[in-house]
Amino acid sequence: MDLNLFFALLGGLLVLAFVANRLVRFTGVPDVIILMATGVLIGPVLHWVNPDLFRGATHGFGSLALILILFEGGLELKFREILSHFAGGLFLAIFSYALGAVGVALVCRHALHFTWIPALLVGAALGCISSSILLPVLQQVNLRREVKVTLLVEATFGDALAVLAVTTLIDTAAGGSASARIITWSLFSSVILAVASGALIGALWSYLLPLLSEERFWHVLTFAVVLLIYSGVHALHGNELVAVLVFGLTLSNYPAAQKRFQLGDDAENADWFSETPVKQEHGRSQAQHHGQMLTFHGELAFLIRTFFFVLLGALVEFQGLRQHAVLALGCFGALFIARWLSVQSGRFAWRAFTSQERELMIWFLPRGLITAVLGIQIVEARGADFEFLPSLAFAVILMTNLALLIGSLRARRLFPEPLPAPPEPAVPQTSS
Repeated sequence: MDLNLFFALLGGLLVLAFVANRLVRFTGVPDVIILMATGVLIGPVLHWVNPDLFRGATHGFGSLALILILFEGGLELKFREILSHFAGGLFLAIFSYALGAVGVALVCRHALHFTWIPALLVGAALGCISSSILLPVLQQVNLRREVKVTLLVEATFGDALAVLAVTTLIDTAAGGSASARIITWSLFSSVILAVASGALIGALWSYLLPLLSEERFWHVLTFAVVLLIYSGVHALHGNELVAVLVFGLTLSNYPAAQKRFQLGDDAENADWFSETPVKQEHGRSQAQHHGQMLTFHGELAFLIRTFFFVLLGALVEFQGLRQHAVLALGCFGALFIARWLSVQSGRFAWRAFTSQERELMIWFLPRGLITAVLGIQIVEARGADFEFLPSLAFAVILMTNLALLIGSLRARRLFPEPLPAPPEPAVPQTSS
């Protein structure tokens, strides 16, 4: 490819990604759909890009984007709200993920004649919803805050559950022990190690920030620490993604960091589902450092996430989609039924939610970055038997995001944005 054309293509993709992200607020269409469709257009349709040149880099792009998104998510979470809605969100995360994974596994056993472990591997990759796709949509719909926080807690834990499940099943399929006791201990120890590492390093880093945050490139140094945490916890056989999430959570909520960033009651009461940028006052803001960190890592994640989903679309093979169209529909049906059962079974956890709010929770089941990354990881680990998985993941991501579009449009109809209050008429001044 001509170098000038390559740069023009990169610039055009970034402009498209920005426009697609902004259009979410007006159309409700998740930007992932537009990015993947663009990848299909410039790859299999127009052949502007040779996907084989980027096939090896796809997993790296996806993993890096996932690291950044989880760290950014940790920076935006608040302990008070997470704890108040922890039970409902955790129940939905575990129950919805387990039912979805088992449902997809049953479809794969029937359609592909897989044994249980390979079938559960497919289910584990497709079972969790995507926080990186769900959050922008939640920012644009007029749902009660309790519903939004419950869905975000579910999405946050869903990513961790999917990584734990896929990693354990790959080890088991490679000849590891399938004992329930060993699997349970492996999951427990990896999470404990990740939480302890992320919290400890987050606390230490919050004390170092006063010395670093006035220096140039301190955002890059923090990003370097995130990558080192990921690599170090992985080397110690802990859950590296959970460690990254806890590092961001600790950094945002630890008292030393809050004092440095001046994150007091105003920050606690701020609407963290809002896209309102950090406002400057006399050259500084109340949470300037925290806002700068969020902006840097958010924009970096946006950049890498854009290229990943475009590459994912470019790697799609139409022949594979046609061959597994029925399988993709069956998997989507299993996920949708599992979602309905999970929401209806959890009424005790969110008794204050109305039937309309529960209906919308059923539609909000998008798959995204974690599904695609885990699918590629399974192909790399298990080989030719799972060559169909990237195309299947693409189809499921597309269908679940179309369901999310239906849910967001339904939400705008059921809960329209309140009209702004009319200005009060001016009172005429009377002369005495």
